[in-house]
Amino acid sequence: MTPKILLTRRWPEVVERALAGRYDVTLSVADAPLSSLEWSEAITTYDVICPTITDKIDRSVLSQGGMRTRAFCNFGAGLDHIDLGACTEAGVIVTNTPDVLTDDTADMAILLAAMCARRAGEGERLIRGGGWQGWHPTHMMGQSLSGKTMGIVGAGRIGRATARRARLGFRMEIIYTSRSGRRDAEMDALGGRAMGLEDLLQCSDIVSLHAPGGEATRGMIDRYRLAMMKPSAILVNTARGDLVDEPALADALAKGRLAAAGLDVYRDEPRVFPGLSELENVVLLPHLGSATVETRIAMGMRALANVDAIMTGQVPPDQVR
Repeated sequence: MTPKILLTRRWPEVVERALAGRYDVTLSVADAPLSSLEWSEAITTYDVICPTITDKIDRSVLSQGGMRTRAFCNFGAGLDHIDLGACTEAGVIVTNTPDVLTDDTADMAILLAAMCARRAGEGERLIRGGGWQGWHPTHMMGQSLSGKTMGIVGAGRIGRATARRARLGFRMEIIYTSRSGRRDAEMDALGGRAMGLEDLLQCSDIVSLHAPGGEATRGMIDRYRLAMMKPSAILVNTARGDLVDEPALADALAKGRLAAAGLDVYRDEPRVFPGLSELENVVLLPHLGSATVETRIAMGMRALANVDAIMTGQVPPDQVR
């Protein structure tokens, strides 16, 4: 019998065709997160389910009887939406797609930093609104990125890639924190200095968040820590929306205690905290970090490689549980 595979959202067409050529694949016609009822049916119907960050897989999903699903092959690197402990208890394999989205997400972090520093979002809105009166010497002056200090919160793959771009492209000084608390050889090779989070916040002109999600980091950039940052500083988040206390961030931005913020992720996606949407000194993007044709295809093909390994009795290359 041909294994049955479910894609919970639409993937690039070339990947969907590749999967359909090997397996009995069900595509997401609605391209929307599954309901509780749909999840109940899915785990009793499919051998492998390929979820995305929009799918919440917890004990309530895994505790239902008649489970057929052997693996969740996640489309994406982050796994905050999957209860890994519950998967282990249920004997379900979990894989992800690391590495392939590193460069595009790092590009996005630099893009957001540059847009904030040069007030690009404000300028674009000014022109579209018909408010531009022409060039003059003091109009919409921002700040230069060159030579500034970038604080990298989380020295993983994407944090290191962002640091490379900041150092080599803009001659920025690099300071960083790491989850392990140990020094990172690649960061050190860029001249980076390791320090604690609160020292980093006080010293940085741009703070770029690359920490994992979860209970340990939820709300780590709160009102207390935002107050440590320079009034001229920029906060960039391409990692996880729940790293930041959004009401506290909006308040700091509105009161001039922080210069700007560039956000690609949000606590309650797709909802954006209203206080942020109302501010001019915030750049808001709709979770575009890995959204290039090349990367989304690579993510799908990496997930397919994991499915292939599981279906042939091998250890998948990206197994996390």
